[in-house]
Amino acid sequence: METLKRMLLVIIAACGISISNAQEDQQLLDAFSKSYQMEQEGNFTGAVASLQSVYSADSYEINLRIGWLLYLKGSLTESMEYYNKAINLKPYAIEPRFGIAYPAYDYGNHALVIEQYQKILETCPNNTLAMYRLGAVYYYDQRYAEAEKQFEKVVNLFPFDYDSLLMLAWTKYQLKQYREALVLFNKALLYDPSSESAKEGIGLIR
Repeated sequence: METLKRMLLVIIAACGISISNAQEDQQLLDAFSKSYQMEQEGNFTGAVASLQSVYSADSYEINLRIGWLLYLKGSLTESMEYYNKAINLKPYAIEPRFGIAYPAYDYGNHALVIEQYQKILETCPNNTLAMYRLGAVYYYDQRYAEAEKQFEKVVNLFPFDYDSLLMLAWTKYQLKQYREALVLFNKALLYDPSSESAKEGIGLIR
């Protein structure tokens, strides 16, 4: 009889935990759903508040999403704080590193942006998005030799990618490698014959 009572208590306790977990899961789902709706409406403050109502410091997903919403809101410093929390929770994940690069760049912290893309490339050496964006940061910082290395890697993997061809062409132009630049500008024109940027580059060389 005592054994049966113990078993019943265990079952009741397990059911209680299961119900509690189901309620928490539903609350979390509702908070995320509400945040997406408010984001579409442009109510970023409300979207953040929705997630804050179910906030857990050890939730990667909540920290990641709040980081994004705060970026959209224009709260750059706070956005980076939440993205950093997500990075600390999952150091090998690349999505929070892509994410933090947005507020970091707008904030003017190019060193942090470069660090994040380099970290991504340590994990995913052939991640062409990270290569391209790293090359773009170098280019606009006038670090053309470093930009050239990144854009060349992308073009080697995707020889007919318009954006990469164009950026590599302009990088070659800045490095005064005009013959290579002309070839690349012409290849970019094959992809988009109406490209004003490619036509401008060709005109400057000729």
